[in-house]
Amino acid sequence: MPETPIDRYARFRQLHQAGCFVIPNPWDVGSARLLEQLGFAALATTSSGFAWSLGLPDNHVSLSTALAHLKAVADAVRIPVNADFERGFAVEPQRVKTNVAAATDTGVCGLSIEDSTGDPASPLFDFSLAVERVHAAREAIAESGRDILLTGRSEGFIVGRPDLRETIRRLTAYAQAGADCLYAPGLRSSADIAAVVTALAPHPVNVLVGAPFTTVEALRALGVRRISVGGALARSAWAGFLRAAREIATHGTFTAFGDAIPFAEIDGAFPVE
Repeated sequence: MPETPIDRYARFRQLHQAGCFVIPNPWDVGSARLLEQLGFAALATTSSGFAWSLGLPDNHVSLSTALAHLKAVADAVRIPVNADFERGFAVEPQRVKTNVAAATDTGVCGLSIEDSTGDPASPLFDFSLAVERVHAAREAIAESGRDILLTGRSEGFIVGRPDLRETIRRLTAYAQAGADCLYAPGLRSSADIAAVVTALAPHPVNVLVGAPFTTVEALRALGVRRISVGGALARSAWAGFLRAAREIATHGTFTAFGDAIPFAEIDGAFPVE
């Protein structure tokens, strides 16, 4: 019997109940399909990786473009997809609710809401407003009738406010407001990660790995449930592209192409359906 969307929602929730899994971040349909072929159990979109593919900086993609992207990725694979829904594409909770409601129609099995403002002078939303925004997202999901998993993100460690106590306070409040999974990108020390995992238990915690500072096994031992890589795979792809292009522009040589994946291998990864 073919899998239904309900089966996919349930499978995504099950991944968060025990153990530790990596949820890598594709930036387009092709990268999503390749990650699925590698055997990953779920995927998460990356706002930065997608924005760069459009020639834009992170957080500068329109809501309509983001929604179309979420649907395209979710439709392209058979595994659950979590949406990097940035700041909800709004400030006010009611508008966040409206936008999250639209996202529930894209086929994603999860989505995240951040508490960063984009303003360097005041980089985090006021505590009460941040909590209200998560609650609004939860209300939209509940009203959709879809069992979509909500992740609450506190961005202090990546926007210049690396306060562990405040991060835990915010994540705890987001859990109380209806977030199923909690996420504080930028945590690196084992002590900080363990403190967050302990404080939020039994809620699953997501850790971002965008540099070689840890391993899956090390994070599993700390009790981390989910590991994402943000824009790191996209940055790795751009690194190869720029290395080859700069060699051509600077030296007029093509030696970097020696590391390129063979045409037949990559072309064969995308069979006609």
